[in-house]
Amino acid sequence: MPEVTDKEVLDQLSKVKGPDLKGDIVSLGLVENVLVNDGKVIFSINVPAERAQELEPLREAAEKAVSQLDGIAKVTAVLTAERKPSSAPVRPAPNSAQAGNVPPPMQAQAGAAANSGGKAGVPGIKNIIAVASGKGGVGKSTTSVNLALALASKGLKVGLLDADIYGPSMPRMLGITDKPTAQGKILSPLEGYGLKVMSMGFLVEEETPMIWRGPMVISALTQMLREVAWGELDLLIVDMPPGTGDAQLTMSQQVPLAGAVIVSTPQDIALIDARKGLNMFRKVEVPILGIIENMSTFICPKCGEQSDIFGHGGARSEADRLGIPFLGEIPLHMDIRTNSDGGTPITVSSPDSAHAIIYKQIADEVLGRLEAENSNRPQIVFE
Repeated sequence: MPEVTDKEVLDQLSKVKGPDLKGDIVSLGLVENVLVNDGKVIFSINVPAERAQELEPLREAAEKAVSQLDGIAKVTAVLTAERKPSSAPVRPAPNSAQAGNVPPPMQAQAGAAANSGGKAGVPGIKNIIAVASGKGGVGKSTTSVNLALALASKGLKVGLLDADIYGPSMPRMLGITDKPTAQGKILSPLEGYGLKVMSMGFLVEEETPMIWRGPMVISALTQMLREVAWGELDLLIVDMPPGTGDAQLTMSQQVPLAGAVIVSTPQDIALIDARKGLNMFRKVEVPILGIIENMSTFICPKCGEQSDIFGHGGARSEADRLGIPFLGEIPLHMDIRTNSDGGTPITVSSPDSAHAIIYKQIADEVLGRLEAENSNRPQIVFE
C-alpha cells in the first residue's frame, strides 16, 4: 500500500471546521508542519494561547479525520500557541492548580500542583531529575543513559525521557527499534535493559529532521511526559537538550523537578556554558544535585597512558567555586563510546568494569543528594 501523502492529510483536515465553526483549519492556515512517515502522521494546529484548552475537541476531531485514511497507524495532533508579549511577567495565581497548562488526561491531578509552587506532578513518578548541559557535545546523553542504568542496578524503578526533540539519541543508545503503541491518547513507553523509555526517535525515522518551531517542541515534550503510561517509578531521568531554551524553561517551570545534574567537560569554554545552565536552574529554584566532569581525561587503550586532552579538574574547581557538589569524573575511553553507539551501554555490557563502577559511584552521590533535598521539601501525594 503506498504511503499516505501530505496532500491527502491536508484534504482530510480541510473537512474539520475551524474555531467557532468558521471555515476549515486548513484554509484558515492553522495546520502546520505535517509529517508523514511509515503510517504515522504528526502535525500541529496553531490556535490562540488563551483558547488552547477550549479547542481541545478541535484537536481530537482533526486526529479522527486523518485516522480515517487507509494505511494510517497513528495520528498525533499537537495544539501550539504563541502568546503575545506582555509588559509584565505572568505569574501563576496563588494556590492555583493551573489546569490550563495541564493536558486533559492530567487535570484530575492538577490540584496537587499547589504543593509544588504551581507545578503539577506526574502520577506514579516519585522524583524527576534533569540531566543538562549548557552546550552540546559534552556527552550528556551517554551520561544520562548510563546514570539511569546505574540507578536501576540498585533496585530502583527508573524511567528515561529523551527530551531532545531535534536530536533524539536514546533509540540508538539503548538498541530499541520498536515503535510505541497507544491506548487512546496515552502512549506506552518502550523498555530497554529494564528502563521505561520515551523518545521522539521512536516516532520518526532516525534521519528525519524535526523542523519544528518552539511551541511545537514544548507541546510534544509535554505530551511525552504527561501522556505516557509510565506506571510507578522511583526516578525519571530526563535527558535535556543542550542549551537554556524553551524546552529547559518548560521543564523547569511546569514540572516539579527534584533536582538537576549538570554535565560538562573540563575545558573553559564548556564550563562557561555549563555555568549558564546551572544559573538557569537556580533562577527557577530547581535544586542543583551536582556537576559531573565528563571526558575528564583520555586513557590510551593500548598503553594505558593518561592524556588530559580537554584539561582536567575544571569541573571540580568550578563546583568548589560555586559551592555545589562535585559528583565525579568520567574518562574519555573507547569502550564507553563504542558501547553507546552499539546500543549496549557500558553499565550493562560490562557492569564490573572500571567505567561502570564510576557511573555507579556517581549514582550513589546523586541518590545521596536527592535524599538530602527531599528531606527539605514537601511531598506531593496523589489521592
